[in-house]
Amino acid sequence: MARETMNAGKLGSLARFTAALAANAPELAHLEGPRLRLDKVVGDAQEVAKQQAAFVASKQDASKRLKTLVNEGQRLATGISRLLTENYGLRSEKLAEFGMQPFRGKKVKQEKPEPPAPPAAPHSTNS
Repeated sequence: MARETMNAGKLGSLARFTAALAANAPELAHLEGPRLRLDKVVGDAQEVAKQQAAFVASKQDASKRLKTLVNEGQRLATGISRLLTENYGLRSEKLAEFGMQPFRGKKVKQEKPEPPAPPAAPHSTNS
């Protein structure tokens, strides 16, 4: 059997191995019990792989639906927040209850005095 690293590759290798065992079953009668058990395990694994693929597809659909619903919710919340601002007023502290920032006026910047420029160093020439 070849060395596979991914589950799909391993499952494919096992399926080919069980097919080869089944084709040579008359010569390997002493391995009939383990061969049948391996055949059942590989069949079950293939069924689980199919289920996993279906779950991946449904997860992708659910992710798309979730994104759509979140976007719609954000649009609705934005509209409602505008209506709340209209209802309570731009400066109302009641807006904070809804997680919104009331307008509290613009902060006035205080002028910082400019630091005096450092005195220019005398320019010396070396001769």
